[in-house]
Amino acid sequence: MANPYETDLPKTQANFTAMSPLSLIARTAAVYPDYPSVVHGSRRFTWAETYARCRRLGSALAKQGIRSGDTVAVVATNIPAHYEAHFGVAMAGGVLNAINTRLDAAAIAFIFDHGEAKVVLVDRELSGVVKAALTQCQTKPFVVDIDDETYTGPGERIGGIEYEAFIAAGDPDFAWELPADEWNAISLNYTSGTTGNPKGVVYHHRGAYLNAVGNAVEWGMGRFPVYLWTLPMFHCNGWCFPWTVAAMAGVNVCLRRVDPAMIYELIRTEGVTHFCGAPTVLTMLINADPKLKDGLKRGVKVTTAGAAPPAAVIQSMEEMGFEINHVYGLTETYGPAVVSAWHSAWDPLSLGERARLRARQGVRYGMLEGLTVKDPETMQDVPADAQTMGEIMFRGNLVMKGYLKNRKATEEALGGGWFHSGDLAVMHPDGYIEIRDRSKDIIISGGENISTLEVESVLYRHPAVLEAAVVARPDAKWGETPCAFITLKNGASATDKEIIAFCRDNLAHFKCPKTVVFTDLPKTSTGKIQKFVLRDKARAL
Repeated sequence: MANPYETDLPKTQANFTAMSPLSLIARTAAVYPDYPSVVHGSRRFTWAETYARCRRLGSALAKQGIRSGDTVAVVATNIPAHYEAHFGVAMAGGVLNAINTRLDAAAIAFIFDHGEAKVVLVDRELSGVVKAALTQCQTKPFVVDIDDETYTGPGERIGGIEYEAFIAAGDPDFAWELPADEWNAISLNYTSGTTGNPKGVVYHHRGAYLNAVGNAVEWGMGRFPVYLWTLPMFHCNGWCFPWTVAAMAGVNVCLRRVDPAMIYELIRTEGVTHFCGAPTVLTMLINADPKLKDGLKRGVKVTTAGAAPPAAVIQSMEEMGFEINHVYGLTETYGPAVVSAWHSAWDPLSLGERARLRARQGVRYGMLEGLTVKDPETMQDVPADAQTMGEIMFRGNLVMKGYLKNRKATEEALGGGWFHSGDLAVMHPDGYIEIRDRSKDIIISGGENISTLEVESVLYRHPAVLEAAVVARPDAKWGETPCAFITLKNGASATDKEIIAFCRDNLAHFKCPKTVVFTDLPKTSTGKIQKFVLRDKARAL
């Protein structure tokens, strides 16, 4: 028998529209056209102006030949052009690939080739590394220079046109369309995972829309936030906050680089209400010159994620008057998808106890359908006893579409109907998860993922190195940094400074070991290096 709820109630244009962040900026520009949208140095834009600039960018990209599914890369700091790309690229039907500005030329070249970038927008500050990357890749994208007024340092234009001239040729009334299918890709973000070969994580319009809204809901942002861009826009598309701020008709206060003095200054002069950052950013603010904090207003809201923030860091920030929101997620989950949701019953607790509770990763976003801790072998939930460890797993619309051109890795990551995070955690009796270790050897330093295998592969290229293993060492500033344990070849010699210098010649600097220990490596009976032993040694250094 036919189901009348399906046969008699069809899906039509009148009652169904694909979810996309593009609808968020269109609505805000229509309702609040004269409200401020972007602040950057002496430049000020309204939402009507930002929307028109995004449409110009979409039009210009379409004229350049960008069509549905084409990749547009951006290598830029947190500047207006980067923000506009989060809308303009999708308006042309393209897929935005915001690239980590700290990567070396070889890694960027790999990403250009793997993502098949047709166009790349390049901040002049980063033109040197991009120019080197372009000589190493097979893909030859059309290059648009961004000559931003706040950058006065070295760096040449390497493209055929400057950004402002490029979008000036675009139509401010460009008739963009929502995607025919909300499952269509909207962005591509590369993550190192546990190997040196980056994987391209694909987001779809539906997930980006839902996580953008979820950010506002879980943070209780309200209308018209003043959001400071301390978080890189290349990190999981700025944790989807470019779209969140547009949805809430807020102000995007751009920040070219993280500088405690500038952060405190902008909080005062621009009336900043919200910002995000890894624990290392919080540590920088805590340890900044006390004079910078004079007269600082209380109640600025801060969301932090990355390596789990120590409770002491959360406590110090709250003592300074900041309100901390702790979230957790991965590149594969659009950034934050878990929040350490607060209960009013915890308010009377001591500051230290509140910080300990807030340091837990927490519970699922309202827009995420499933979060659990399972035994990865049996796929059974672990008991909620705060002791039994299992793997954190996700399910729902905030899980990636998959890895670009890597079906095997996609199937493995989504096996059993859950996304396998690779993070080991316990489940507390109240349903809150807490990370205890990582099943993968990834290092998160200042919010950046570092593959230990990639670092080890470079160490093994040093002529004096026999064996090498890299683990995370706790660091007060960066959360954790790479620590290399090395066995030298018989008769060979090397110093820690020489090893670090060699790595800096062959890796992005943030990936290089900060500590080098020369020793025999502990191994199992089968010859496998016992990294858990090395992690204990690194913690004791």
